[in-house]
Amino acid sequence: MTGWPKGIVLNGFAEIPLYSVVRDQLRSEIHDGCYPQDKPIPSEAAIGARFGVSRITVRHALGELQREGLIYKVTGRGAFVNKPRVQQAVNRLEGFGEAMTRLGFASSNRVLRMRRTLAPATVAAVLGVAPDKPVSEIIWLRNLDGAPYCYELSWLPLDIGQLLTRDQLETRDLFAILEQDHGLRLGVADLNIEAVLAGRAQAKWLATRLGRPCLCIERLTRLASGRPANFDHLFFRGDAFRYSLRIERQYAFPVAGASAGSAD
Repeated sequence: MTGWPKGIVLNGFAEIPLYSVVRDQLRSEIHDGCYPQDKPIPSEAAIGARFGVSRITVRHALGELQREGLIYKVTGRGAFVNKPRVQQAVNRLEGFGEAMTRLGFASSNRVLRMRRTLAPATVAAVLGVAPDKPVSEIIWLRNLDGAPYCYELSWLPLDIGQLLTRDQLETRDLFAILEQDHGLRLGVADLNIEAVLAGRAQAKWLATRLGRPCLCIERLTRLASGRPANFDHLFFRGDAFRYSLRIERQYAFPVAGASAGSAD
């Protein structure tokens, strides 16, 4: 690569581990697109010469970037830039396939289990059904470009779940089926987002290790009438997916000297 920043000064930053300075700079350059996907980054020797650090320091920095999922290593060939994380905005309600198609990815669904069952007490409460009443449960795997990306648990009120077939769910979005085939207009969704550790099912289906970080999305989708229609637990590999959103400052008091549209 050409145009590397020159003269990254490490002197005077002894309290900061040298590997973290190297890691942070390389991470920033990867995010900025300085290194194309699946192309090698400079060698350990070149990075060491650039920053004036040892090979051990460089390896520590690259190990951190590999654990973050930004690079992968090929024995005898060096380190390469990984595929960027899929990013979905949370300010719009859309199905998985709908969102991924808009982002340019080829998505597919695999239904692992589809059954009528008694809902756990927490699920029954969220869906507004009696604990002794059955609901529809669906467990499926979402794939992007042939690779596993999302392990999903879904529960629906029985009368809504009975409208669905396995063949439909493996070829179309749930939201599209409900709206286009059955006239059930969706309204809003409430989301809770947290980091969790992969359990046995998540590790198996997401092709990751037991105990590795996952992004968990808990989502309750309601019809336009307000009735709960679908309660999901979605698990994404921590190194492969992220949500994004934009928020606005809501002023509780006037800002002195500011006018509408002011750059300040």
